[in-house]
Amino acid sequence: MSETPFWKRVPLEQMNESQWESLCDGCGRCCLHKLEDEDTAEVVHTDIACRLLDTRSCRCGDYDNRFERVPECLNMTINTARYADWLPPSCAYRRLAEGRDLAWWHPLVSGRADSVHEAGISVRDRVIGEQHVHPDQIEEHVVSWPGETPERE
Repeated sequence: MSETPFWKRVPLEQMNESQWESLCDGCGRCCLHKLEDEDTAEVVHTDIACRLLDTRSCRCGDYDNRFERVPECLNMTINTARYADWLPPSCAYRRLAEGRDLAWWHPLVSGRADSVHEAGISVRDRVIGEQHVHPDQIEEHVVSWPGETPERE
């Protein structure tokens, strides 16, 4: 009989750092620039990636120093997982905070890091680095796919 996976038995608040970090599936969606409407507070995603995102692996190129290099970088916390409705519905942190399980393509479920890319969840081949976009062109890069629920659950 196999042991119940930690994410099914350990509440988010009680996870150790290793467990918490392993929840990140490496999709890169949270590393996309977002725009907020000043009047409505609606947040939309763009296909513009943070300059530190390795768009092939969909992992941060300088994870340990990300907050020094990109002060506006997201620090994923329990509150973010619970209350940031702009987090993609595919995000493992959001899924668990909402009482859902990890998706079939999550590396912890599939046992393979590439399953997130094979399932089309990651930003691989879908984004442009921020260094290649003029600030006046950001609104031209608004996309809906980061906020959409993947088809197969």
